[in-house]
This record gives sequence, C-alpha cells and structure tokens, in this order.
Amino acid sequence: MTVRKPEPELQPLDLFQEWFAAAAKTGMAMPEAMTLATTDEHGRPSARMVLLKGFDPAGRLRFFTNYDSRKAGELDRTQRAALLFWWPTLYVQVRVEGTVSRLPGEESDAYFATRPRLSQLGAIISPQSRPIENFQSVLDGVSHLAHELGDTPVPRPAHWGGYAVEPDAWEFWVGHDGRLHERFVYRRTDKGWSFTLLAP
Repeated sequence: MTVRKPEPELQPLDLFQEWFAAAAKTGMAMPEAMTLATTDEHGRPSARMVLLKGFDPAGRLRFFTNYDSRKAGELDRTQRAALLFWWPTLYVQVRVEGTVSRLPGEESDAYFATRPRLSQLGAIISPQSRPIENFQSVLDGVSHLAHELGDTPVPRPAHWGGYAVEPDAWEFWVGHDGRLHERFVYRRTDKGWSFTLLAP
C-alpha cells in the first residue's frame, strides 16, 4: 500500500489522518502508538511510548497519563513535546513538535469513563514512576480497591488526566531503497503552514 505524498496545499493534520487510517488498514499492531519525547529543566531528554487518543476540535493531538509521572512533570515545566509515529508496514514515519497543555477535567473524566475497569483501578493505585517494594503490592492494592468499590463506578483520580499537543511543525518521511528517503516539513506561520523539502 502506498500513501499520498505531502504537497504545499495540503493541511498536515488531514494528511496525518490519511496516513494513520492507511496504517490501520494494513493490520499492523497499535498504529496509535507514538514515542513521546520530553526534556527536563537541564535539557536532558527522555522518551517513552504512549497512545494517541484522538484529536480535539482545534486539531491538537491528545493522550492521557499520570500527572505525577516524570513525563507529566517535564511537560508541565517546559510545555513542549515531540512525537514520533513509525508505521513500518507503509515504510513511513511522522514527527510532530508542538506546545503542550492539560485537557480540561471534564474531558479527562469523559475518557476515563471509557477505560477498562482494571485500567481505572490501576490509575488510582499505581504511584507511577516512583520506587515500590515489589510488584505484588500494586496488585494487592488494585484487588483491595476493587473489593472496596464493588460495582460502583471508578472515579477519575485527580492525579490522572489528559494532555493536548498543538503542532507547530510536522515532518512526513517516506522511506525508499538505498536510504534515499523523502522528507517533507510543514511549519506553522502567521499565514498558515510553510512547506519545505529536506535532503534525506
């Protein structure tokens, strides 16, 4: 399967959605998985995989996490992030850079309510990114909370919620033999998006 190549008149978000849909149609596992890169106050980078959870009306890319985690601390501090999508079944990738802000509580509530119950319980119990004595303590905490709540809805904890990345740069990469890859960059300007080709 081939994808449509970037052109100056195309909107980068529209093109990204086309590529995303094409990747999903190939049957690859988790096309929504993306690398989220952040930096601390000293410029030291860190990266991890998270899941894209859609777009808001403004075209920002959304994901959810524990607000007490390392990544959340770095996102709140710098308000910047980079994302990377790699779809090997199409031999393409997309890089995104942009500003980051927390989603309103009601949007995080709405998404949290759709999560599997075990994931909801884990979000409450797990002290993400902090040392623990052993993994069993987390499992025991989840089991205890499940018994305590019974069949009642699991409330979203205040330390868990969403972020939105507002892109100011997109790079679409199309792979070819011999490492003669094509690279297309959109950058936000006062008038919309500029369009540039980069050498491989």
